[in-house]
Amino acid sequence: MTEHVPHIVVVGAGFGGLEFTRAAARLPVRITLIDQRNHHLFQPLLYQVATTSLATSEIAWPVRHLVKQFPNVQTLLGTVAGVDKPARQVELADGTRVGYDTLVIATGARHAYFGRDEWEPFAPGLKTIEDAISIRRRILLAFERAELETDPAKREALMTLSIIGGGPTGVELAGTIAELAHVTLRGEFRSIDTRKARVVLIEAGPRVLGGFAEDMSSYAKKALEKLRVEVKLGAPVTDCNADGVVVGGELMPSRTIIWAAGVAASPAAEWLNADADRAGRVKVEPDLTIPGYPGIFVIGDTAAVARPDGKLVPGIAPAAKQAGQFVASVIKARLAGKTPPATFAYRHEGDLATIGKRAAVFDRGWMRFTGWLAWWLWGVAHIFFLIGLRNRLAVALSWLWIYFTGQRSARLITQGEEDGAVSADKKSLRDKAA
Repeated sequence: MTEHVPHIVVVGAGFGGLEFTRAAARLPVRITLIDQRNHHLFQPLLYQVATTSLATSEIAWPVRHLVKQFPNVQTLLGTVAGVDKPARQVELADGTRVGYDTLVIATGARHAYFGRDEWEPFAPGLKTIEDAISIRRRILLAFERAELETDPAKREALMTLSIIGGGPTGVELAGTIAELAHVTLRGEFRSIDTRKARVVLIEAGPRVLGGFAEDMSSYAKKALEKLRVEVKLGAPVTDCNADGVVVGGELMPSRTIIWAAGVAASPAAEWLNADADRAGRVKVEPDLTIPGYPGIFVIGDTAAVARPDGKLVPGIAPAAKQAGQFVASVIKARLAGKTPPATFAYRHEGDLATIGKRAAVFDRGWMRFTGWLAWWLWGVAHIFFLIGLRNRLAVALSWLWIYFTGQRSARLITQGEEDGAVSADKKSLRDKAA
């Protein structure tokens, strides 16, 4: 008879899932890591791929490479379709079943359109590499089409780029797109002046960066306006279509729209038949297990974790990584026959957001910075959390190049047609060229 080796199945190779796997792999366990993509993505810098600042290879790494030093970790490429809790099995979309002793779900979040999913073809969100490449393509094609367009109204719509949502992602997108249009692309076209492009940030609330202190929000708004970004506050979007965005009851013609207004958790609550909050996050116990099932943990953006002050742990990378480390410590204690920690305690390290070149905000409550110093702090923090010396050097050099020259090198138009509106535009351009 051989001793049974506990089998842990981890669903999701994001920040939480990968952090847990690398910590738990040193324990006497067998781990199966399942993800529907073969790469781990550094999502905080995804918007920089969408805005031509970085290449995809600089912010993503093959999962197998990241865990290859652990012989007790197996990686599976697959899409989870459900969880059979009585049988202790994870069900994959292709019919495969993977048994587990302990299950850790770290599947992150997806776009949320507040019940208006029909907006997605016109206003894509930014959660995956595919999203970033698609958005980059739309942004660059807008200027290419404007170069060929002779109708002033249509040209103006093509040169109006709208971002919906004034949180960190929306602010960072708006600032970088404005720099791309007004600095990087300046002088490269003959029929249009890219400095006349409109970049519009739309926020339904009273201020941008609503999670930051008010003075930080005020600074961010002024910094955006200095970059010639139009900031529309208190302006809920009521429709998105092929013609543009309806804001405050009026249509604003815009052929490039990016959604940064909301997210919802993955379908983990449905797989587990567990209670969830309005955003679909699984309501977990203080030790991050689901009620009645001490062998099932949910971490990261997928979990609704209450803090002592009643607020929820934010859906950010540091929180997911801390949760992964915590669950690994719980399992380590269980294997050793010791009393595991009973409550996950999140340590908030501060909030960071950049507003284009040389402007950023850093808010840690007792310590706040804005401007040039915050921008450098933001850069150092993000480079530190990248994986591998090569990627850190590549990103640092790219940012220094952009800082001193204003030029961005990742300006490739790739992928195929995205939707019917794009196809119609391409046919129109071909007809005009003929």
